[in-house]
Amino acid sequence: MDIFEKCYRFSVVKDAKEAGIYPYFIPLDENEGTEVIYQGRHVIMCGSNNYLGLTTHPKVRQAAIDAIERYGTSCTGSRFLNGNMSLHEKLEAELAEWVGKEDSLVFSTGMQVNLGTISAIVGRGEIVILDKDDHASIVDGAFLSGGKIERYRHNDMEHLKRVLESLPEDQGKLLVVDGLFSMEGDIAPLPELVPLCKAYGVRLMVDDAHAMGVLGGGRGTAAHFNMTDDVDLIMSTFSKSFASLGGFIAGDFDVVDYIKHQARSLIFSASIPPSNAAAALAALEVMREEPERVERVNQIGDKMRVEYQRLGFDTGNSVTPVIPIIIGDDDLTFITWKLLFENGVFVNPIISPAVSPGRQLLRTSYMATHTDEQLERVLEIFAKVGKELGLI
Repeated sequence: MDIFEKCYRFSVVKDAKEAGIYPYFIPLDENEGTEVIYQGRHVIMCGSNNYLGLTTHPKVRQAAIDAIERYGTSCTGSRFLNGNMSLHEKLEAELAEWVGKEDSLVFSTGMQVNLGTISAIVGRGEIVILDKDDHASIVDGAFLSGGKIERYRHNDMEHLKRVLESLPEDQGKLLVVDGLFSMEGDIAPLPELVPLCKAYGVRLMVDDAHAMGVLGGGRGTAAHFNMTDDVDLIMSTFSKSFASLGGFIAGDFDVVDYIKHQARSLIFSASIPPSNAAAALAALEVMREEPERVERVNQIGDKMRVEYQRLGFDTGNSVTPVIPIIIGDDDLTFITWKLLFENGVFVNPIISPAVSPGRQLLRTSYMATHTDEQLERVLEIFAKVGKELGLI
């Protein structure tokens, strides 16, 4: 059989395009933060991870420009060999201080952080424990590790306890969990999770890709719960609040040094370009200087959640500026997305396997730079579309 046969028979995308409801790979002409331009018309962006609105901040933009002028566009090599720069190490020191850990290590993407860290720490004969709703990069890192994978129901601490009780005491164990879950906007219950990890000898890694810049004054989930010392490893990306591209892992010196010399996704990838490193550094500086941005994005999240619920939408368990509008059906999710987009609001349609069957949703997320006028317009459009489709 021709291995390409499955490609030729892959008709889901063709069918969606013919029906006019294909919602992915939208070619935006311009992306200026809270608004994007598509085929000449302005659309309010409510699907970005640019939580603090820093992609358009003058200081962040200028830092990237200055870095290109000074260093060029790329390091053209792995950090392990010729691609390491003092700029990278300065960023690592600043990040470690920001999250309250001894050291940090910068990777070229957030995906690579999870692939490299988990597969470096967990080996054959060891165990990695995952929340059922963990991000795909965490799951893939677990598979790459070669260790045994155990999963527990989302945020279900009783189920987690039963899983931990069933595991051998003499095997190394790492639990990896999203701090802020990216699809439904809820938070990992660290005050309940940490004692379980300690009781059963499990090390804890928290993925703060979406929590950094949002929770804990911008320092993430552990800071939000005042439990930084109780979390062994803190991971985050630069492609959200840091307005750049890349990611990092932070923890004890010895653990980070081990990852640095074992993580294949770091060793065999070109290092993060100077412009991205400089932009992340500048974004971190803005976070320190303008804490009101963190306050603003959370205020917006609270406002929009209340207003969606008042209109009659189901926002699930969200307590953050990531707010799902749960639809529960693939086709209706795509149709709702299309009508919102045509009326001037950009959101993200999410279906299985990104969410559980029956939890199909529109993922909305907000920026500190959204204006009150934009938010009111978004609510008006949601109300109009929701009534038209019988959702509310």
